Amino acid sequence: MTEATLRVVGASPPRLDALAKVTGQTRYASDLVITGMVHAKVWRSPLPHAHIERIATQAALAAPGVLAVLTANDLGDCDPFYGPAYKDQPVLAIDRVRYAGEPVAAVIAETERQAAAALALLEVTLIELPAALSVDAALAPKAPLVHETLRWAGHFRDLARLRPVPGTNVCHHFTYTRGDVEQGFAEADAVYEDTFRLPPIYHYAMEPHTAIARYDANGLTVWAATQHPFPVRKELAEIFHLPLAAVQVVVPPVGGAYGSKCYTKIEPLTAACSRKVQRPVRLALSVTEACQTITRHGALCQIKTGVRRDGTLVARQCDIRLDTGAYADVGPLVATKAGFLAVGPYRIPHLQLDARAVYTHHVPAGAFRGYGIPQVSWASESQLDRIADRLGMDPVELRARNLLVRGEAYAPGELSIDADLQEGLRRTATAIAWSQPSAPHRGKGLACAIKDGGMTHSVSTAVVRVHADGSVTLFCGAVEHGQGSETVLAQIVAETLGVRLETVSVTTPDTALTPYDQGTSASRTTTLMGRAVHAASLDCRQQLTTMAAGLLGTEPAAVQLRDGTLWAGEQCLTVAEAIAQHFGYPGGEVIGTGVWRPVWTGGHLGGATVFWEVGMGGAEVEVDADTGEITVVRYISTADVGRAIHRQQCVAQDEGGAMQGLGSALFEQLFTADGQLLNPNLIDYRVPTFTDLPDTFGTVLIENADGPGPYGAKGVGESGMFCVAPAIGNAVARAIGIRIRELPLTPERVWRAFRGEKPS
Repeated sequence: MTEATLRVVGASPPRLDALAKVTGQTRYASDLVITGMVHAKVWRSPLPHAHIERIATQAALAAPGVLAVLTANDLGDCDPFYGPAYKDQPVLAIDRVRYAGEPVAAVIAETERQAAAALALLEVTLIELPAALSVDAALAPKAPLVHETLRWAGHFRDLARLRPVPGTNVCHHFTYTRGDVEQGFAEADAVYEDTFRLPPIYHYAMEPHTAIARYDANGLTVWAATQHPFPVRKELAEIFHLPLAAVQVVVPPVGGAYGSKCYTKIEPLTAACSRKVQRPVRLALSVTEACQTITRHGALCQIKTGVRRDGTLVARQCDIRLDTGAYADVGPLVATKAGFLAVGPYRIPHLQLDARAVYTHHVPAGAFRGYGIPQVSWASESQLDRIADRLGMDPVELRARNLLVRGEAYAPGELSIDADLQEGLRRTATAIAWSQPSAPHRGKGLACAIKDGGMTHSVSTAVVRVHADGSVTLFCGAVEHGQGSETVLAQIVAETLGVRLETVSVTTPDTALTPYDQGTSASRTTTLMGRAVHAASLDCRQQLTTMAAGLLGTEPAAVQLRDGTLWAGEQCLTVAEAIAQHFGYPGGEVIGTGVWRPVWTGGHLGGATVFWEVGMGGAEVEVDADTGEITVVRYISTADVGRAIHRQQCVAQDEGGAMQGLGSALFEQLFTADGQLLNPNLIDYRVPTFTDLPDTFGTVLIENADGPGPYGAKGVGESGMFCVAPAIGNAVARAIGIRIRELPLTPERVWRAFRGEKPS
């Protein structure tokens, strides 16, 4: 379709799921009731590292309503390990526990209350072992090994290049070299070295992890809040030695995820409980238990940058250490992306980049909005402002001098830059009135970042069915977890087929019914699943125009499809009429299929980048010198979206990411002591609310229709979080003249910095 004919794409129609959600009709996994369903609760280790000496279950089994107690002894006929990188995580702890909060046993009872009460009757004897309770401790000589051996999972190409360091707790060491970094430092007029730190944080999705499993003679069915139904199906089949066809994963609407529900989490344990009692079992975690399931990586980033007097960047060396916790999850991939993208969107000829995912006896860490980019952009963008200050340069000018330009290579074998980064920087600076002076104790800051977009190693498939009445159903595996994908994909169908949006319905993911999709993550749905949906819609369109051409006595090229009607000059047929006449019966339908798969497999991340997801942010803050409190008075996020399929949702996604970034910048932190989480709840762990929003808060969308997705779209959603912390940190530094290198920027930390004290 030409630009002039676009009708649905680029608009902001009501979301297909809006009414059901605001009226409470939407049924999430936690709302489902399956006939005969019983409930499971989990006994979790109080120690971060211990040998399991004994589990006595008799008293719990005698408790009212209790049907069974599941322990690792019940898994002898399974392959009880799973994980996307390594098969290192057991369904239940086997022989020893590796973090405080790890599942050790599960009680299955008629009611959730009965199961919870029986947990206290389990007698578990643990013998405490030495624990590695920080990255530094885990990397120290003679540190206790979290895992002595590792078994590669072999699931995905992006994790096929795992580089563990034998005999250590490093489960993956990514390294990238370009040029000669020592030569670059020698050529530089000044070299700057800094260390930046970030704590682990919690995803806080409104719906904690929930799954229901039914294991019987017919196979295994799991209803789960997951972002990756097909990878979960694969792992369940491998654990229980079942064919893929005997495992069904159904995903109702998901109440938020942000990466916390990527890949396999509680589904194997729920399935094992059902197998034990041969009844459907529901396992619904509390917020505390969700905090004990997955976190975002805490990180230490040491960064050294060489620069010439005119601001030209010539060399960078990075050493990034990520606390991946007791099990790898996707920590190796986070480390790879963090290391490779620590350059930022800049031209730096000499590089030495290292990133390590390090096992510790902490809660596992995995995917979180941005996949390592928020961690490295905090370090890189904060240091750039310090360099600008030392050189007496405007930070915007320093960035503009070094930004890559459209068509320039990021790295050999990678997609060239597909965005106008200068335009984004200019529009961000304008939006926060960069050139206007700030009042005392006020400051402005900017930041820029990019991430490889689209999960290039993945596959997406879609099926579009045009029914006898002209209505349309889209079958695809994309998970709706609040981002609005259902509506966006329906828009692509409606636009491509020339039908009204209200005639399009979208199925929920069900591995027994919907075609294969790798998963809903990495800002890939609109672009990559969108490509598959667009192709399936074009397939239907071609079939319909060919069908109508035969009925109207013309050539297919002469037939146009708009508003549900096939036109050939003055002649026309509705889609329903064309189907009825073609099949000679009003019950036929047209079925189209579409597939997106990687075209080539170059690049350093397991596949060539499909598009660059660009995020920029500008902040203005006011700092109270007496209390250290930071007030963000203005924050503007800039997102290069190619084309906004649903404009309102693009803005909402970007602003949602930015609001989430405010929390990690200003107050979010998971505290631990002796391996114990101290604040795994929503009283002691604070997340942003509307009262935390700046007075001026908005998004600038850059649309050049230059993305690889349908109608020139690119992904959006993660980029809003990339730059919040460094933009605010840079603004604080300009406001008070002090650079703080550790997040979050709490009032106490700022107050101590004012007084020259070491922040606690």
